[in-house]
Amino acid sequence: MSLATTPPIDWRPEDPAVRADPFPTFARLRDEDPCHWHPRLRSWVLTRYDDVKAVCLDRERVSSDRLRPFFRAMPGPEAERIADIVRYLSLWMVFKDPPEHTRLRRLASRVFTVKSMQGMRGKAAELSQWLLDRVDGRDEIDLIADFAGPLPCLVIMEMLGVPREHLAHVKRLSDEIAQFIGSARMQAEKYDTAQAATREMAAFFRAMIAERRRAPRDDAITGLIEVRDVDDGDGFDDDELIATCILMLFAGHETTTNHIANGMLALMRFPGEMARLRADPSLAPRAVEELLRYDGPNGAQVRIVVEPHALHGRTLEPGQRVFLMLNAANRDPRAYPDPDRVDLTREGPPHLAFGFGMHICLGFPLARTEGEVALPALLARYRSIEPTTDGHEWLDSLVFRGVTSLPVRVARG
Repeated sequence: MSLATTPPIDWRPEDPAVRADPFPTFARLRDEDPCHWHPRLRSWVLTRYDDVKAVCLDRERVSSDRLRPFFRAMPGPEAERIADIVRYLSLWMVFKDPPEHTRLRRLASRVFTVKSMQGMRGKAAELSQWLLDRVDGRDEIDLIADFAGPLPCLVIMEMLGVPREHLAHVKRLSDEIAQFIGSARMQAEKYDTAQAATREMAAFFRAMIAERRRAPRDDAITGLIEVRDVDDGDGFDDDELIATCILMLFAGHETTTNHIANGMLALMRFPGEMARLRADPSLAPRAVEELLRYDGPNGAQVRIVVEPHALHGRTLEPGQRVFLMLNAANRDPRAYPDPDRVDLTREGPPHLAFGFGMHICLGFPLARTEGEVALPALLARYRSIEPTTDGHEWLDSLVFRGVTSLPVRVARG
């Protein structure tokens, strides 16, 4: 008599059903193969909370400098085809190690301070009401197109000093750049689209930077132009300025859109917790943390192995990629009891939705603030919010976690 064997784990992140609900596969990976070699990704995949957190904190054996080796390995004509992506995205601090990362983050953090980001609360509240007023009287809205998409884009534009009338333009460019950042499976047309968008956005910010040099204002672009290191007087050069503006606009809204939408989708799945937050808006800060843990907007961060080391009986070799599956780690029962349930008063360790350590998202105070404003604003405006469908199209991305649209039926109180 033969004994039944457990079938091997065949994680297919491109499968729409798996994109919609990756968590059963993540549970198997955590239990059966926590350091999993994925042959199609040609990468290691980590899913346990302690492992993901440890790699986020590891400055010796792994590197965040993953774009430059990728670009160097490209044939010359292909690299030239995406020259502006290479030029500007290589300068993003998220793809740097110390000391380059330390320098860029130190300069940017003197402009994007916790105080300045939390100081956007009033503007976020004003914009939330403005967006909801625009759809007043409708009994169906798309929470992404009508609210969660434009809100964080408008907030970071306000902070940077980009006029509101440019919303559609910069949102389109950012979405097109996301086709390069967010996908492990690139197609030729996506390269071309992202390259054209990067070039156009660089020209847009180059013109704004020149204008601010002529006439400084009280905004973040002026701050980035003027910021200097207190010790050596160092500041951003022109390409770094443009790259940082693109990064802050891109990172300042792409993930927050998904944070707000994923949060509302989770609350609709747990109507008791939605009612709890509606009845007590003071729960908003704790609610935001729990919703980020439950289904956060960042699917993964990526590192490159630089020193060989062992993990769970496997040997990670230099040059290999490591996918840190943030949402898998945030559902690890070793870290959180009953992790597949939303509990707005949950206690536990800090979630990893924004990463951890030196590469934790610079803008996380702004994302938190926007969530604390946006979710109660929706619940105060509508006495009921219900999805119009049971199925949603999830982004085809390992990096970003979110739905492409979120149509809901709403009723005012």
